[in-house]
Amino acid sequence: MNSNVASTPDVQTLIVIGNGMVGHHCVEQLIERGALDRYRIEVFSEEPLRAYDRVHLSEYFGGRDAESLALGEASLYQTPGVTLHLGVPVLEIDRERREVITAQGNVPYDKLVLATGSYPFVPPIEGAEGNSRLVYRTLADLDTIRAAAADARRGVVVGGGLLGLEAANALKSLGLDAHVVEFAPRLMPVQLDDQGGQALKARIEALGVGVHLSKATQSISAGEQYRYRMNFAGEDFLETDLIVFSAGIRPQDALARQCGLELGARGGVAIDGQCLTSDASIYAIGECAAWNGSIFGLVAPGYQMARSVATQLCGEEADPFIGADMSTKLKLLGVDVGSIGDAHGALPGARSYRFIDEATSSYRRLVVSADGKQALGAVLVGDNSYYDTLLQYVQNGIKLPADPASLILPAGEGAPALGADALPATATVCSCHNVSKGAICSAIDGGCTDVAGVKACTRAATGCGGCAALLKQVVEHELSARGVAVDKSLCEHFAYTRQELYALVRVEGIETFEEMLAKHGRGHVGCEICKPAIGSILASCWNRPIQNPWLVPLQDTNDTFMANMQKNGTYSVVPRIPGGEITPEGLIAIGEVAKKYNLYTKITGGQRIDLFGAQLHELPDIWGELIAAGFETGHAYGKSTRTVKSCVGSTWCRYGVQDSVKMALDIEHRYKGLRSPHKLKFAVSGCTRECAEAQSKDVGVIATEKGWNLYVCGNGGMRPRHAELFATDLDDETLIRYIDRFLMFYIRTADKLQRTSVWRESLEGGLDYLKAVIIDDSLGLADELEAQMQLVVDRYECEWANAIQDPEKLKRFRTFVNDGRGDPDIRFIDERGQIRPLRADEAELIPLVEEVV
Repeated sequence: MNSNVASTPDVQTLIVIGNGMVGHHCVEQLIERGALDRYRIEVFSEEPLRAYDRVHLSEYFGGRDAESLALGEASLYQTPGVTLHLGVPVLEIDRERREVITAQGNVPYDKLVLATGSYPFVPPIEGAEGNSRLVYRTLADLDTIRAAAADARRGVVVGGGLLGLEAANALKSLGLDAHVVEFAPRLMPVQLDDQGGQALKARIEALGVGVHLSKATQSISAGEQYRYRMNFAGEDFLETDLIVFSAGIRPQDALARQCGLELGARGGVAIDGQCLTSDASIYAIGECAAWNGSIFGLVAPGYQMARSVATQLCGEEADPFIGADMSTKLKLLGVDVGSIGDAHGALPGARSYRFIDEATSSYRRLVVSADGKQALGAVLVGDNSYYDTLLQYVQNGIKLPADPASLILPAGEGAPALGADALPATATVCSCHNVSKGAICSAIDGGCTDVAGVKACTRAATGCGGCAALLKQVVEHELSARGVAVDKSLCEHFAYTRQELYALVRVEGIETFEEMLAKHGRGHVGCEICKPAIGSILASCWNRPIQNPWLVPLQDTNDTFMANMQKNGTYSVVPRIPGGEITPEGLIAIGEVAKKYNLYTKITGGQRIDLFGAQLHELPDIWGELIAAGFETGHAYGKSTRTVKSCVGSTWCRYGVQDSVKMALDIEHRYKGLRSPHKLKFAVSGCTRECAEAQSKDVGVIATEKGWNLYVCGNGGMRPRHAELFATDLDDETLIRYIDRFLMFYIRTADKLQRTSVWRESLEGGLDYLKAVIIDDSLGLADELEAQMQLVVDRYECEWANAIQDPEKLKRFRTFVNDGRGDPDIRFIDERGQIRPLRADEAELIPLVEEVV
């Protein structure tokens, strides 16, 4: 080992054992604070990969690889004076000789930092072995789970805590029937109260994940329908093909035990306020450390310890570590969950306000002091948009409003805003990197004039990213307070907002990007910000085919080729299936196309059929056959109308009160091709049983005995939002008229890439203002908005058909300029009777599927 070099009087040896998130952060902080002037840093990692983001570990199954999850740049560990030893575990610590012992040799140290983290706890259960004893902790663990899932149908996670639900999400993403088994009577028992646990259970079960509470696994034996049988206390059992244990963590303190360091009462390396162990030369940070007997299993406290140790090692005075706030904001299986402070109301005299929405399984609890003046804690399930405000009230002792319940009531019902000016300088904006409002103000005083500059200076919002919205709010407020005009220009080429550019296009009748740039812009080319934004405006106003040479594509790849690029460089093709209604002949035609071109087929959540695996040169031929069968583009590649989901309505269902299918067809045919700032999704339900899930869409329609109820500004995705009731008992004509106005007003006034839900929240006056504009025509725009929509409707044409009729446009659809064949490096394997992309690690192991050329 090249690091067996004795320390010199000027440069000592500092060893960091562990290269997880906390160990890596410690190395970053050491380098940043000038530690290399006094130390040579040796970092030992048991894993063969450099530090990666465990917070987003489940994204590994969604296509991210180890490199994309890696923290920081690889060049950090190429800095002179820093050596990273990957795949080299430390076997022992010799405190007397101050050496660490590895299989490759002994390395002396002057100072040592233990950042060994934790390991998954697997309870001693008879029969737990092989694929019935998997864990979810490292990328290697995930590779093992993926291999086990290849021939499995069902997977079970033991443990309903944070990591357990993440693991269940991973199993679900692998296509398994996923189940969670929890010993406690509720999910996330540490963070949530009983009602919060019930709300989370309802939401997770609605996603198709089985939840089994108050279950203690006694043994694991061979199953009958599946590979294994989990035998619970009593007569209950559950069969499965694989089992992942996520029943908690244990501090990785084996080295500390071996070398005789003092341990915490429940394990972990005992540390004091300076993160020092019982040996004055050894520090411990992160999940392996026990402060006051407690282990802190979140990233933020570990980062706090890492900063403290780095500061001390550089000869500076550091604030003592006195515990950490364990508040957390998460998205588990797509469900928002938040826990702040005294979430259980355990402090003496604490009392609570609760908001419960059983219809959507949403729950919010605010815990306040006995006098009602201070917020102590909160629980959120279903909507974390309240989290940042509540966290600031709890952390900074901000005086509560006269009616504290208003802080957790639905938006638009009198909830007071907590502006950036109300936050004290000590308020923590970014908990990952411990960035206060005061630090942000200092960065601005030091010359930062935008959010990007503040992020670069302070690292705020570069951890989990959950504070990005609050950071933007603080930066813009502080700039304005200093008399600095907040630049809201679209980009360097256009000194206008999107709304102003839209008005210029409409008033002056501008139809090309070049004309817009010449009249109102700077420069000769444009950029990745203004091109798609103005392309969207032009398409929304005039509805010309996106591939016309005078129109700029909205997205660099998807819109250019009118198909969605996938992870292996192939494309998916989504024909429009209005309202989800399709004839047997249509189904057969799609099946024949998929079979001919060897495409993977899947039913989408929007009641369409997605065809995956098409190469670039095949797209025009595929479109041509689909068009011949009566289909057209589904616009799945654009920021435009995507789908109109429907139930079968009164035609077939005994509960239906209106023909929801016909209304869905009318809506989809009217708005197909409509380009907008963000994608648009619709749904029509034939009764209040709501099978089409209309209340989670940008525009939702629900049948009543008297007509239709209209809901607006909902969405699913990463930040789900419940749509709001806009108008009731509408006839067909009025319904369409209101939707016309609503969509055009949104397109006219929204910001670039802004969803209807976010746009609605930014409107001054809220829903009442929107009703006044759309229903009461308070701005006198109704006729104009309807006329603009009618122009878009009248000009609709299928972009696929337009492209295949134009020889110039067809020239774009070639993988190679001088060769009409496909890409020979695109390969597939067979899985469950269909193709899927071949992974790099499978190239030599699995026979290739014959390709269609």
